[in-house]
Amino acid sequence: MTYAVGFLLDEGLVFASDSRTNAGVDQVSIARKMTVFEKSGDRFMALLGSGNLAITQAVVRLVNEDLDTGGPGDIFAAPTMFAAARMIGAVLRNVYEVDGDALKEQGIEFNAAFIFGGQIDKREARLYQIYSAGNFIEASPETPYLQIGETKYGKPIIDRTITHESSIAQAIKCAILSFDSTMRSNISVGPPIDILTYVRDSLKAGLRVRLPEGDEYLTGIREYWSNALRGAFEHMPDPDWLK
Repeated sequence: MTYAVGFLLDEGLVFASDSRTNAGVDQVSIARKMTVFEKSGDRFMALLGSGNLAITQAVVRLVNEDLDTGGPGDIFAAPTMFAAARMIGAVLRNVYEVDGDALKEQGIEFNAAFIFGGQIDKREARLYQIYSAGNFIEASPETPYLQIGETKYGKPIIDRTITHESSIAQAIKCAILSFDSTMRSNISVGPPIDILTYVRDSLKAGLRVRLPEGDEYLTGIREYWSNALRGAFEHMPDPDWLK
């Protein structure tokens, strides 16, 4: 399992993903789940994966191999982000055609999902969630974020704080709090946490940060948020019907 989130903002895009992979509580390892594709001055794209690591890594490898070749996964040739998202979906379906039956024979579900976002030329920045079937949905000003993986624990804080007008800095703080809530409730999600920003119309990756276990800022935010929640809870009025 993993957790990843992407934000579509007036200022640009923010992406965050964890790095924990495991096959049980006694077998934990780390793998980067965020990939950047960019041609400075032409396009920027980021792809975050969750689910079966072998499947998501196969998709990333095939897309990388097709770059600038005219192949089915050549997202550098896509005229729009929508077209690029369709290419990612097509590559995912190709992996299913090759590996799907063999996985089923072993009792393994074909489980993979992606967050894919970026900007081509001076077109609008876009953010998509791609499902195992290769189809996808798009973020909008009304729903300016998308999540994959273990989403339920980190969703409430995002719903309460982030809008399309939020700043990149606010989205980063919210992403960290969202990860903290998730990691407290599910041991299959864990650091390092990779954070990537994109400033609209820059056509290149912005800030790239990896927060390891014990990171000073990550720890400080966790303590600050816990104390703030406890303080709010203590000052919350008791129900009138208890009197």
